[in-house]
Amino acid sequence: MQLTQYTDYSLRVLIYLARKTEDLSTVSEIAEYHGISRNHLVKVIHNLSLKGFILTMRGRNGGMRLARPPSKIILGDVIRNTEPNFNIAECFNDANNCCVITRNCDLKSIFREAQMGFMKVMDKYTLADAVARDRSMSKPISLPSAARSG
Repeated sequence: MQLTQYTDYSLRVLIYLARKTEDLSTVSEIAEYHGISRNHLVKVIHNLSLKGFILTMRGRNGGMRLARPPSKIILGDVIRNTEPNFNIAECFNDANNCCVITRNCDLKSIFREAQMGFMKVMDKYTLADAVARDRSMSKPISLPSAARSG
C-alpha cells in the first residue's frame, strides 16, 4: 500500500508541530525545513485545520500549532482524513473498473483484508508515538527568526 504525497506532507507537518511546542510555526518555516513547496503545504495545512488537527492564527504574529496533544492524534485518523481513497487496485473503483476478471477474482477481498490490517495498526499509534520514534532528524527544528516570515 502506498500513501499519497498529500498524506505524507500532512504527517510531516503534524510531526514538525509536535516537536516544536514553544512557538507558533509558519507555513514558510515548515516548507523550508522539509524542502517542500509552500503552495503544496498551504493546501495540506488548510485541510488539517478544517479536520481539527491544527489551529491556525492569521496576522502578523500568526502561525499554527497542534489543536490537541500529540497523544490524542491517532495516525489512522490522520490517514483517513487525508487519503482521497484507498483504491489500491482497479477493482476498488466501481466507476472506472474495466478488469474483466473482477467477478471471478477474490484478490479484492484479500487486498481489503490487508488494508484493514494496515489501518488497524495505524489506529494503535498516535502522533506522540511517531515523534518518539523520530530521533534521527538531522536538521534543527529552531530556525532563525528571519525564516519565520510567511
